[in-house]
Amino acid sequence: MPMDELTLVGRIAIWVLPVIFAITVHEVAHGWVASKLGDNTAKNLGRLTLNPISHIDVVGTLIVPAVLLFLGGFMFGWAKPVPVNWINLKRPKRDMIYVAIAGPLANLLMAIAWGILMKIGFMLGSGNEFISMLLIYMGYAGIFINAVLMMLNLLPILPLDGGRVLAGLLPNEISYQYSKLERLGFPILIVIIAMGWLSKILGPPIYFLQTSIFKILGI
Repeated sequence: MPMDELTLVGRIAIWVLPVIFAITVHEVAHGWVASKLGDNTAKNLGRLTLNPISHIDVVGTLIVPAVLLFLGGFMFGWAKPVPVNWINLKRPKRDMIYVAIAGPLANLLMAIAWGILMKIGFMLGSGNEFISMLLIYMGYAGIFINAVLMMLNLLPILPLDGGRVLAGLLPNEISYQYSKLERLGFPILIVIIAMGWLSKILGPPIYFLQTSIFKILGI
């Protein structure tokens, strides 16, 4: 049965774990790398946990993904950002690059892990149809949502991770001026979404990542 023929309840059951894990592990990765580089803010606040309750943002983690799933639109969401105090980092400007890139890298690794789960589903075959279809559908959802979050967060727009990386790579004076644009980041993103540009921007790299994982795993 194609995924688009599943009932709404079935689709939610398939997507809920991949979405929650994608968002939660992404945030934990930021805090974990920050703790390794000298900032224990997230650790001290109990945010270095895979318990999704500690990271759930009612709007970004629950409502937005649910509405987009119902509408069949471009799936994405967000969690409560893990706090990072850059002053505590050993080399703040450089280390913020590592902290920022940790989230998208975590999504890449999760996409591969969900791909392996999907591969297992195919290997089980028709003899275990319920389990195999569950793994295939959930694996595909996991690949897709992690690819979306990875590529979305790599956009060079503050406060997204790509913006943090760019700010860390730019010369100090230019980086300072660029950082002043952070307050415009979400309005810019909203405009991009409202104009229908987001799927056009992210579609090709998401497709490339998905097909690459399928090819590597022989799916």
